[in-house]
Amino acid sequence: MKAGAKPLHLGLTGGIGSGKSTVAALLAERGAAVIDADAISRATTAAGGPALPAIAAAFGPHMIGADGALDRAAMRAQVYGDPGARQRLEAIVHPLVGQQIERQARAAEGAGHAWLVFDIPLLAEGGARWRARLDRVLVLDCPPAVQIERVMARSGLPREQVQSILDAQAARTQRLAAADWVLFNGEGVTVGELQAQINVLAQGFGL
Repeated sequence: MKAGAKPLHLGLTGGIGSGKSTVAALLAERGAAVIDADAISRATTAAGGPALPAIAAAFGPHMIGADGALDRAAMRAQVYGDPGARQRLEAIVHPLVGQQIERQARAAEGAGHAWLVFDIPLLAEGGARWRARLDRVLVLDCPPAVQIERVMARSGLPREQVQSILDAQAARTQRLAAADWVLFNGEGVTVGELQAQINVLAQGFGL
């Protein structure tokens, strides 16, 4: 990146099972610094993570497993079908995630990256707060039926629980309304086809 040039801030979002991890890896191959909100969130609830004391206070110490990390299965059961519990959890975790995202962004800019990709599953739900710090938003679009099958295959969760997770996220129409660009990643789309779309996108930015 040229001295004094501002790096491109690209938001990447999509529903569960839409292929965000695959696309983020392809963007990284093009030289982007990827800031992964999911990975940061997991770190906040790993053993010794900063979210654990507040989670234990809000939900009970039994939510912390023998390994010192959040018992994810117990927490899923707690918030499943309980919007109030989900909101309490998000009120604890989301501010910590936001702080770490900002730290990683500053570090990537200081390292001279020409573009930063903010991989944020809840970007559409965040509204103006995220939009204000992004130059463009890239949405991964995928039919809900395909999302459900992918998540069931990789996680072993029952269909009704995956559907509940999907229902708690932004609607497909809401996510598409937030998009500057859309990559379709439905059934049958290959990694090579995704890479070709990303190459066109990157070339449009001169990257």
